[in-house]
Amino acid sequence: MSSLLYSLSQAANIYPASELFLRHRLQIVEELWESVLRQECGQQMVDLLGQLRDLCSPEGQATHDQAASAVKLIEQLNINEAIRAARAFALYFQLINIIEQEYEQRQQLTRYSEAETQIEDPDILPNITYSSNQRENDAPVNRGIGADLLAKSWVAKQKEKQKGTFAALFPHLFKLNVPPQQIQRLIAQLDVRLVFTAHPTEIVRHTIRDKQRQVVNLLQQLDIIEHRAGNATGGYPWEAAELREKLLEEIRLWWRTDELHQFKPTVLDEVDYALHYFQEVLFDGIPQLHKRFKYALSKTFPWLEPPQKNFCSFGSWVGSDRDGNPSVTPEITWQTACYQRKMVLGRYINSVKQLVELLSVSMHWSDVLPDLLESLELDQSQLSDVYDALALRYRQEPYRLKLAYILRRLENTRDRNLALYNRETPKNEDHPMYRSGAEFLTELRLIQRNLTETGLSCRELDNLISQVEIFGFNLTQLDIRQESSRHSDALNEILEYLQVLPQAYNDLTEEQRVAWLTGELQTRRPLIPSELPFSEKTNDVIQTFRVVRSLQQEFGANICQTYIISMCREVSDVLEVLLLAKEARLFDPAIAVGTIQVVPLFETVEDLQRSRSVMRQLFELPLYRALLAGGYQQLEDKGETDQANITTCPLTLNLQEVMLGYSDSNKDSGFLSSNWEIHKAQKSLQQIAEQYGVNLRIFHGRGGSVGRGGGPAYEAILAQPGHSINGRIKITEQGEVLASKYSLLDLALYNLETITTAVIQASLLRTGFDDIEPWNEIMEELAARSRVHYRSLIYEQPDFIDFFHQVTPIEEISQLQISSRPARRPSGKKDLSSLRAIPWVFSWTQTRFLLPSWYGVGTALQEFLQEEPEEHLKLLQYFYVKWPFFKMVISKAEMTLAKVDMQMAQHYVQELSNPEDRPRFAKVFEQISSEYYLTKDLVLKITGHNRLLDGDPVLQRSVQLRNGTIVPLGFIQVSLLKRLRQSRNAAPSGVIHSRYSKGELLRGALLTINGIAAGMRNTG
Repeated sequence: MSSLLYSLSQAANIYPASELFLRHRLQIVEELWESVLRQECGQQMVDLLGQLRDLCSPEGQATHDQAASAVKLIEQLNINEAIRAARAFALYFQLINIIEQEYEQRQQLTRYSEAETQIEDPDILPNITYSSNQRENDAPVNRGIGADLLAKSWVAKQKEKQKGTFAALFPHLFKLNVPPQQIQRLIAQLDVRLVFTAHPTEIVRHTIRDKQRQVVNLLQQLDIIEHRAGNATGGYPWEAAELREKLLEEIRLWWRTDELHQFKPTVLDEVDYALHYFQEVLFDGIPQLHKRFKYALSKTFPWLEPPQKNFCSFGSWVGSDRDGNPSVTPEITWQTACYQRKMVLGRYINSVKQLVELLSVSMHWSDVLPDLLESLELDQSQLSDVYDALALRYRQEPYRLKLAYILRRLENTRDRNLALYNRETPKNEDHPMYRSGAEFLTELRLIQRNLTETGLSCRELDNLISQVEIFGFNLTQLDIRQESSRHSDALNEILEYLQVLPQAYNDLTEEQRVAWLTGELQTRRPLIPSELPFSEKTNDVIQTFRVVRSLQQEFGANICQTYIISMCREVSDVLEVLLLAKEARLFDPAIAVGTIQVVPLFETVEDLQRSRSVMRQLFELPLYRALLAGGYQQLEDKGETDQANITTCPLTLNLQEVMLGYSDSNKDSGFLSSNWEIHKAQKSLQQIAEQYGVNLRIFHGRGGSVGRGGGPAYEAILAQPGHSINGRIKITEQGEVLASKYSLLDLALYNLETITTAVIQASLLRTGFDDIEPWNEIMEELAARSRVHYRSLIYEQPDFIDFFHQVTPIEEISQLQISSRPARRPSGKKDLSSLRAIPWVFSWTQTRFLLPSWYGVGTALQEFLQEEPEEHLKLLQYFYVKWPFFKMVISKAEMTLAKVDMQMAQHYVQELSNPEDRPRFAKVFEQISSEYYLTKDLVLKITGHNRLLDGDPVLQRSVQLRNGTIVPLGFIQVSLLKRLRQSRNAAPSGVIHSRYSKGELLRGALLTINGIAAGMRNTG
């Protein structure tokens, strides 16, 4: 049966013969989808969807004639029919996403197995070589740059499949003669951190994610049965038919499940959503990452030591990021830490129970070392009830008895944690339990050592030990984040209450603030009283630092060491946090040792440019440098230091973390300018850090969309300035990115493997192109021109704000119950400065403009080309071939441009604009449209492609598959938004009249937002 949306001949045109599996899977789900709609909605709805789909061009773009026909058809629908049509298209996109995700997972498995069996070099970066007699500290040697300008070998990668795997990386390094000492040194300091955030870009309900996972499981079972049927072993036809029936049942249940969130999620709901990925995938999957690394390294460099098992670790902002979210209170952060420990303890308890069943070794048939017997005697004295209950049963099975003691301690630890979560006094405080993951790990290693010494091994035990080494009892590290003005306002109120300063703190100049803060930081005199007679906001700031101290005391310093200052602009912003930390006894000024790291977050372009002077001034302060160094190297005799002020050991020595924000810098100055300013900031910050002997870790605040720093992580990391990584990186993972990367085990592992591979490759193999000053000057010029053109539209075009609010669903998006955090910062204004970057990008994605990801690029390129058309075009083409940064920028723009549908965007403008505003909005649209076609034309010239994404046929196919079906869904959205807004204004609307309640119309509009987000595979 041919598909409703694509005939088999169309599918054959989209998919090459090598992807028959994908085509087969798509055919199955489209047939199931059509069957579900026929059963649930009737043949008439199926025919309607077919009509709507047929109105789109083969390229998946809306045309004026088709738009008129589609509008006429859609406006005849009642609200229930419109909602059903929107839900049907949304379901289609979700099913397509599942199929592609499963296919991607199969491809990753194939890619990995191929890379393992081939030792040849997969993807040698051009212009980099290492001489076999090169000194290990020497820089890479550039080959002749003036050879072939367009270097076709760079484009035609013969072994693209193997890119990004450990199995491909190490032979690559070996072939380039990278000194093993350099590799070993980098491996020893390898530190990859992924930080999950609760930023509101995940539009799909948790319940729907569960349905999707069940569909994936059934499809995987179908794979096995069909594979078996194709082999000599054969199979039963009824098995495949039965699985298809199960799939049909599951999709029907899905259809009858509400896609919209029923209530605004609480912060703890968001914590639960984030932990879902650990529970289902990461907790069991992460130990495999280390095994892959160790195995691949041993195949090429058997004499090198693998990294620590926790070289890849996770952080979280969920429950601790309070920037603009009043729902994140100190109490919520405390509960989040307890919640995480609850999850991890539950997993350990289940694992130990499995080990009890597994390790049935008898003393009749195996020796036991004295240290295990001694520990059993100690356990007997502490847990006599366990001994009394199980000693007879396990009298000859020491491992089982030991694990029974371990299990009881874990259960006691869990019960105590539950009491702490509820802020109750634990009743079992005197019972034997584990105070840290290290204590639990010691006991597991005791068993492991005994097994090894007696010639045995246990993979389940080894895996559990790896999990404890990676996750401990905390699961993730919680980062605190707060906006800078909250600290200065709190200090202003405190000092005004205490009458410490002759004038208000907020009225001081920056020099006066730094002078006063530096002096105050060197005293031990308490500033803040134990009782807090301040406003609620100020008390919240103080209590946040106090709860961090409580967390460190209970969970260890590792649970919460990072305090991020958003909108950081001055040195005083950092010193204010340090002073508040001192008051909470997280920092001792006498010995300059602390258990908290203050991380400035530079977000706007102006702040990124100012970051150099801010960090230089900080590094010039002896007190701050001493804190980074872990204490003064030469302490004068000042008497005994009060070590009780510090909860545990100091932070990593001489490490400064700096966070760079992609979202706000993009909203502030546009895509090209933002990327260039971040690139420059990394280079200069690394240079400054090296001057002062400080190790630097850059924290990349990337979102899911290109407009917020998203895109393929592998290419993005390789495009970073060479010296800015040095084996360390920290990246946020947000919203729908979590679902796309971490829902399936093999996709999660491959994602983490590519990130790690890119970090190693970028650290060891540096092209040197970032340091070519003439190139930098050209990029500076392009960025400046792009910024001027972008801001002339966004901030200087007088009609733009009205245009944005009328032609995009920004107000409706703000009503989606997808986050505990408001869509706007708490200024009360409906302007761009108060609007957060996520709904900003989300709105442009829905309307198919995707404006934040490309606007301004075309004009900047054109003005540069007009100076010397032929020579400058060759130069930009050369940049694209040779310079990873420039290639990354152009590739991201190309990817976004492929998703733009300017005809559909124009439909939003025409239909959603107020009649009196259409003439002025038409001028705004024309300005945007002209820039789009200009940018598209120049990107194609630079890349040498005939069509967008010709260099990435997989992505090109994916975009083409979706574009056509998003068009009718866009028409439905416009129709519902139009009705909704007319209903709000209570104005007569001719043919389209409001027979429905605002609630019904809003629900329909929100369902279309869900569907388009699924189709675009992107929100904000």
